[in-house]
Amino acid sequence: MRNFRHEGNTVPCSAPAGGVVSGGGYKIGDLFGVAAVTAPEGDPFELAVAGVYTLPKAAGAIAQGAKVYWSAANSNVTTTASGNTLIGHAVGAYVDAASEADIRLSN
Repeated sequence: MRNFRHEGNTVPCSAPAGGVVSGGGYKIGDLFGVAAVTAPEGDPFELAVAGVYTLPKAAGAIAQGAKVYWSAANSNVTTTASGNTLIGHAVGAYVDAASEADIRLSN
């Protein structure tokens, strides 16, 4: 196919204000992903938009398979939909006290 570009697991982006840190979650427009590298503001970087990543989570339990959302205000995952962006599903079950969760991205 002449119009195929790549698998799409990562997409090229420009680092937003403040730059990006490798492994951090970022919302670029309406697209959420995990920075593959650290890059200063305005520099190009690859945003991983597919796969399973360990991300910081908000207080509260998360059931396995639950929809999870990115809280841009708190830079973590939550099960609260209101005001947040759907980013995927929890791979495991996580207790309230857990500070991280494995999330399968599904943009």
